[in-house]
Amino acid sequence: MAGKVAVVTGGAHGIGAGTARLLHSEGARVVIGDLQVEAGERLAAELAGGTEDVVFVRTDVTVESDVARLVDTAVERFGRLDVMFNNAGIIGAVGPIDRTSLEDADLTVAVNLRGVLCGMKHAARVMKPQGSGVIISTSSPAAVMGGVGAHVYSGVKAGIIGLSHSVAAELRRHGVRCNVVIPGAVVSQMTADLVAGGADDLAGAETALDRSSYMGRALQPDDVARGVLYLASDDAAYVTGVVLPVDAGMTGAGGPSAMADEKYAAQGGLREAGRRTE
Repeated sequence: MAGKVAVVTGGAHGIGAGTARLLHSEGARVVIGDLQVEAGERLAAELAGGTEDVVFVRTDVTVESDVARLVDTAVERFGRLDVMFNNAGIIGAVGPIDRTSLEDADLTVAVNLRGVLCGMKHAARVMKPQGSGVIISTSSPAAVMGGVGAHVYSGVKAGIIGLSHSVAAELRRHGVRCNVVIPGAVVSQMTADLVAGGADDLAGAETALDRSSYMGRALQPDDVARGVLYLASDDAAYVTGVVLPVDAGMTGAGGPSAMADEKYAAQGGLREAGRRTE
């Protein structure tokens, strides 16, 4: 990532912070956008270490002018934009469908889908004339599986995938790639609020996710960041319009394997009428 410039929304905590750290450690200059000013400024100062390689910009992704300013800051400070990571998101509206608050639903759509659309729009206005760039957006297993997320959240996360496929088809002739990452349940403030003692109980979240993880350990922000790094890097120069799950196989290989059952431990085959071969 040496010489590249990345913008990360929702970059103050969790997946966004982990990705900002990794991209910077790989040589990128990073612009962090988030509503959490104190945490965002603290992270930017830590990563910059006295240099001007990392900057924080308070950003509400539901406000287009905020997203435009975030992209403009990258260009004004560093001269270009190579990676746009649309990561900001909320759980939003929860509860049964017949009791859904449309006010909460509207905010869920505004943050999780309209915010991504704004990010794509303003990244594309820089990347198209530049002739290069990568747009990456965060979706969820709830986009492709029923029953694992809130209703409106599931719908907008699915919308991110459809939007990304469509934008990938438009922008590839301009040298711009557009991809999606699907993280499983990751140790973060959002997850801690759902599965542990509150948003700040990251240790409790890790313990809970350790128990439920397919891989036997909790998914960490760094794990997701490495998937984003691949999609952002020149190693993925011919990769666009893809959805990369970083979820221990939840979306592609969910549930227990029948072949892990003791009755299938011996090598052999099953043929007609249940006849076994050794």
